[in-house]
Amino acid sequence: MIFSTLGRYFFTRYIATTLWFFLGVTSLVYLIDFSETAGRLAGLPGYTVKIGLLMTAVRLPFIIQQTVPFIALFVGMTVLITLNRRRELVIARAAGISVWQFMTPFIAGAFAVGLMTMFALNPVAAWGQRQAETMEADLRGDPSYRNTLSIPWLRQSDGKSDIIIGAKAVLNNGTTLMNVVFIHFDSQGNITLRQDAQSAKLEDGYWLLNNVVERAPGEIPAHKSTTQVRTNLKQDFVSERLAQPETIAFYDLSNRIAIAKSFGISTKALETQFHSLLSQPFLLVAMTLIAATVSLKFSRFNQSRSVILGGILSGFVLYVVTVLVKAFGSSGVVPPFVATWIPVIVALAFGATILLHQEDG
Repeated sequence: MIFSTLGRYFFTRYIATTLWFFLGVTSLVYLIDFSETAGRLAGLPGYTVKIGLLMTAVRLPFIIQQTVPFIALFVGMTVLITLNRRRELVIARAAGISVWQFMTPFIAGAFAVGLMTMFALNPVAAWGQRQAETMEADLRGDPSYRNTLSIPWLRQSDGKSDIIIGAKAVLNNGTTLMNVVFIHFDSQGNITLRQDAQSAKLEDGYWLLNNVVERAPGEIPAHKSTTQVRTNLKQDFVSERLAQPETIAFYDLSNRIAIAKSFGISTKALETQFHSLLSQPFLLVAMTLIAATVSLKFSRFNQSRSVILGGILSGFVLYVVTVLVKAFGSSGVVPPFVATWIPVIVALAFGATILLHQEDG
């Protein structure tokens, strides 16, 4: 069906509508995010409108990536309702074309958009998110900065002493820490030194701390421009320990999972992100089937508003469930494969079942 004249026409209509939706959503998100960024960072000394526009631009693909399932839902509903009101689907049915035949181009279009999201949009989004975090950290290069993201703590030990390392922001996949604290313990577990630094960069065999304040028990705090702290931590280990899965491109996830396993680090979050991206095309197909369940019934004037609202709510519930179960997978409560694929499979079966009931009785 997709290679026939009618199939190509339906497929072209779907892709064209998708591009218009992407353009509209991108413009709206850009304006909203720029306003939010300006309101949040305008008081910083180095902030300019140019920097705000650039930060919003590099972060835009990451935000758009989150909206793709909803775009697929609304595109499916828009295209099918438009074709229905123009009697084109009625004519297709009268010509003996079943719903499964003329739905094939729309399903193929949704699957293609999912592949583009996985292979093209995601790498750009991951890169852009890293750049945006770096730019914001450079602007907020002061001890009063508070990052709402929960950053895990690191522990390094050489057999004689332990050092606990914490930070409020992580850059460059974990090899650069901002607003960092190093707490030194002796072999008896007593605190011997605390170092607060504006930043710490992991070099070969040592941490390079900048703008450091050292506090030892019973002594006056000492200020140093730079200092070094020896470490046995490797850059690959720290990167795997601290990197956020959302900032890793799809192409690199498999390799990062293998490296993390070699260090004995939990890979639940990385595996969940990998399977989430892998299931993206099928999630968009499920959204398209849900859109079809509320858009294929012919109405002379308008589709029932309650039915359309039901379709929107169904898509929203599916999205919330996928995000919620993904969090369970990242935390290890549910296996990553199950957490990402079960909601998609259930949604596909749900949409196909309703269409079978509506069209074939």
